Amino acid sequence: MRADKLSGKDFRNLLPFEIEFSPGMNVIYGNNAQGKTNFIEALWLFTGAKSFRGSKDSELVAFGQGSAELSLDFVSGGVERQAKISINNRRYAELDTKKLKSASALAGSFCATVFSPTDLSIVKEGPSLRRRFIDLAIGQLYPSYVAVLKSYTRAVTQRNMLLKNMEGRLQNTEMLDAFEAEIATYGKKITEQRVAYCERVTENSSEIYGELSSLREELGVEYMPSCAADELAEKLFLARKTDIFSGITSVGPHRDDLDFKINGISARSFGSQGQQRSVAIALKLAEAKTLKEITGEQPVAILDDVMSELDPARQGFILNHIKEWQVFITCCDPANITTLIGGKVFTVSGGKIKE
Repeated sequence: MRADKLSGKDFRNLLPFEIEFSPGMNVIYGNNAQGKTNFIEALWLFTGAKSFRGSKDSELVAFGQGSAELSLDFVSGGVERQAKISINNRRYAELDTKKLKSASALAGSFCATVFSPTDLSIVKEGPSLRRRFIDLAIGQLYPSYVAVLKSYTRAVTQRNMLLKNMEGRLQNTEMLDAFEAEIATYGKKITEQRVAYCERVTENSSEIYGELSSLREELGVEYMPSCAADELAEKLFLARKTDIFSGITSVGPHRDDLDFKINGISARSFGSQGQQRSVAIALKLAEAKTLKEITGEQPVAILDDVMSELDPARQGFILNHIKEWQVFITCCDPANITTLIGGKVFTVSGGKIKE
């Protein structure tokens, strides 16, 4: 997998740009709030996923403009390809001049792994970050998973709206039956794929964590469902009265979590900050390794201002593992990564990007 050229117009604060990349290291530096993260965010969108910053599509368009345009020339499987994204209130996409049903349909075409400061908190923060991690990883492996996840989310949203309109009384049970049937069908598929992915990524992450840790520590990844996949329909039915009063659906994959255990002990509850960061690094590198094992493609590595937050040992470990990849690193001071510079260096100032 290799990104060759990225161009854009009216995206965030960035001035119109057309940038050709190095097949190896690409360093993007500049002061804070100049547009570094905006630039790699534009690249990330071609994975078909939403912004890794959690931004809404409408927030991606420059102030005062009605829409934004992005284009990426890349190589996948030895084949040159081109993808385009247009953004207004939502994202639209085309691949090799063919219009896609949605931007998420780009999933599986251009693959990347992103390391951001948020990812370093994946272990100790809330379960939504961990669910997002696993969903993004599976979505790049199996594009159909994205559609299942969207259908599931829509069914849960519809059930929640119905619950809130019941005003504390159990009514419209036929509509509840319909929504719960959809939730159970899609939820079962989501849970099964998450469990299968966790089993696969555990082996890779444990191996990588063992290399990173100087101690004899073993990392395990455990999926923690709110209920068994085959029991979801029954649990939804039993939770109706409680859910009517809360106005939310209390069981299902949207309530599930992951637990990371070091030598059988929860890293979130008992791990040191260093251990937690090592787990996060191992997970992201394992994500990339698993993707390559299944697809045969090495994903592009995107490191958004994370190197400055890591000690030299962890910096060196990441860089040793991605030295054969195409890499994009943002930083405020290139002097911090002088040993990395061997490809291209870009500066970003006031939204202007130049080599």
